[in-house]
Amino acid sequence: MNRSSHYLYSKSSFRLFTVALVLCLGYTCQPAAEAYVCPPCDQSCDTLTFKTAGNCPHCGMALVLKSELTVAKPLVLNEIRLQPGSGVFEIEGGLGREDKTIKVFYHRPKSFSKDSKILLVIPGAGRNGDSYRDAWVEESEKYNVLILSPMYAEKDYPFTDYHLGGLMRNTNLRSAIQYVENTNQVNLDEGKLTFELNTEPQDWIFGDFDRIFDLVVAATQSKQIEYDIFGHSAGGQILHRFTIFQPKSKARHILAGNSGFYTLPTTSASLPFGTQGIEITKADLEMAFSKRLVLFLGELDNAEEQGGTLLRSPSADKQGLHRLARGTYFYETSKNIAQGLGVPYEWKIEVVPQVGHNHRIMGDAAAKFLYE
Repeated sequence: MNRSSHYLYSKSSFRLFTVALVLCLGYTCQPAAEAYVCPPCDQSCDTLTFKTAGNCPHCGMALVLKSELTVAKPLVLNEIRLQPGSGVFEIEGGLGREDKTIKVFYHRPKSFSKDSKILLVIPGAGRNGDSYRDAWVEESEKYNVLILSPMYAEKDYPFTDYHLGGLMRNTNLRSAIQYVENTNQVNLDEGKLTFELNTEPQDWIFGDFDRIFDLVVAATQSKQIEYDIFGHSAGGQILHRFTIFQPKSKARHILAGNSGFYTLPTTSASLPFGTQGIEITKADLEMAFSKRLVLFLGELDNAEEQGGTLLRSPSADKQGLHRLARGTYFYETSKNIAQGLGVPYEWKIEVVPQVGHNHRIMGDAAAKFLYE
């Protein structure tokens, strides 16, 4: 190598070394900036990372450094500690179901106080309390309402224990129904259906709602003495039955949304379509009719709607051929029963325009109805 070439080679090497040194000192060799994450809240944002500190845009919780995040502790049964933002706690089942558990997904708004209202949100057949809670996060923050959404696992609470609240047991329901292919309809052979009546109110799940409310009031030192409650689809079925069979509840407003079929407050029909065999006095019905039950129905939850599951049978079809018609029938029939008894009738019907069988949009409408 001649002297000129050696000079060029040395100069080039020096430049490469200088560039490498600058890069190393400036960016490349320094550790990457730490990511911020949302504390575990059982929402989809648990998997997200952020470059800067602040609040999670999804659940509103304060972000923390990933390296400082502690591993979430397993749930402790009956331990209720509601941290700001979203979370979950677990309680044991009611009387006779102490070996079962109920997970309660919650969202505590940033401005929560002892005066904040409390709303229970009852999921549909999917038992997805987490999704129903998530759908109410924005409303929780906007209206400063504590959201509680209980999840009843299907393995512990099958159809008769959940949809029907535990009013029936030892049924042969599976062998009495047939799914209609390529539709959302299920045919019930009423003549084939067998069951036993459960006449013990303490065995029904309806008492769980007051119990959950009382536990949370104690845990948060809330001043509330009543709660609001909204249910959609299967949740709507539960809540209109809750109104009839648990009229002494602490529920203030009861919004039963988009029920698939109804239990009429009459002894002229047997369960699940009437109250025959369950002792309900005139005083019980008078108290039930005095509750602020709202039949919350979607205008488009009609014959064209394919969402959810729709039960078909002679008794169910007598109520109507779709959910909107059945809700209207239940309201009018119950009104006639109340008038026949000569007692006040406080139930309402609310048809939400341009909405079908959609729990999120119905939930938005329910929040406006309740808190605006």
